[in-house]
Amino acid sequence: MKRRNFIKKVGTGALAVGAGLAVKPRRARAAGKHKTYNWKMVTTWPPHFPVLGESADYIAKWVEEMSAGQLKITVYGGGELVPPLQVFDAVSSGTVEMGHGAAYYWAGKHEATQFFAAVPFGLNAQGMNAWIISGGGQELWDELYARFNLKAWPAGNTGVQMGGWFNKEINSIDDLKGLKMRIPGLGGKVLAKAGGNAILVAGGEIYTNLDRGVIDATEWVGPYHDYKMGFYKAAKYYYSPGWHEPGTTLECMVNKQKFEALPKHLQAIIEAACAKSNIWCLSTFEALNEIYLQKLVNEHHVKLRTFPDPVLAKLKVMTKEVLDGMAAKDPFTKKVYDHYMDFKKNHDAWDVISEERYAKLKHL
Repeated sequence: MKRRNFIKKVGTGALAVGAGLAVKPRRARAAGKHKTYNWKMVTTWPPHFPVLGESADYIAKWVEEMSAGQLKITVYGGGELVPPLQVFDAVSSGTVEMGHGAAYYWAGKHEATQFFAAVPFGLNAQGMNAWIISGGGQELWDELYARFNLKAWPAGNTGVQMGGWFNKEINSIDDLKGLKMRIPGLGGKVLAKAGGNAILVAGGEIYTNLDRGVIDATEWVGPYHDYKMGFYKAAKYYYSPGWHEPGTTLECMVNKQKFEALPKHLQAIIEAACAKSNIWCLSTFEALNEIYLQKLVNEHHVKLRTFPDPVLAKLKVMTKEVLDGMAAKDPFTKKVYDHYMDFKKNHDAWDVISEERYAKLKHL
């Protein structure tokens, strides 16, 4: 073979090999970009439950739309795939990829979870968003949930809730003694300190328990939801304010390993969908609550009541005792508690000269 022909053939072969090497990474990248994922999300709410369950449905819808179908999420209401209060375990273990609920349901896993849902006499919705999103709360949440192979974000907020439905008037702190009330989280611990019996049941079971006298009282969310739940048929008195849940954050959680295995753009899409849901939930409650409060009063003659100031003052003292006791038992709980309260102190100071003073203008 002549030297010139040999070099020509070798050069052609080298170009072919080089072209092959150049093409393969592009094909690999393309395959990764267009690989489809089919995930499951379980929730603590009944299927397609107004606002709360709808939030989970919307997150799935928005993720699929934003990913052009690359990530599809099938949503299961509480009890359809796993019981409502086993969502945490199902996502943590990887049985399913995602879950939707509220962090105070997992107090049995770690006391500090409750700070990422609601604290009695604590931050309202605006404050919770500020603390979690921009005040360092998300980093603490990440640190805690990483212990359970989880990652979570705010995915909604109820705003200030109502104080609950009762079959007797609450005129003094003694009226709470022996009271069997459905109330989750830290509010339940405070009620127990006041001598009541805090009972945790999933949303779909509350009305039946109240109607049959299994419980004497219940809190839930606010007028829109409470109207839909039909609580006015089973209790006479509707109390405010929701001292126990001044701005309850809802969460969307994912299995951490499975989340980190996703392409970065799909991770970002999930976070974006949760952020959109966070705004949508609070906006929906704020838009509908007064409309349905008027329905409760005018159509069903519900008796609105306000907790007496001495009762609220005593509950506030008990709340601090409960929180101090929790912090004394566990270093991480103390870390979260101290961080939360430091943030709240600054937030309250600003609130006094902004929101609070503006609210007084309504009475001019």
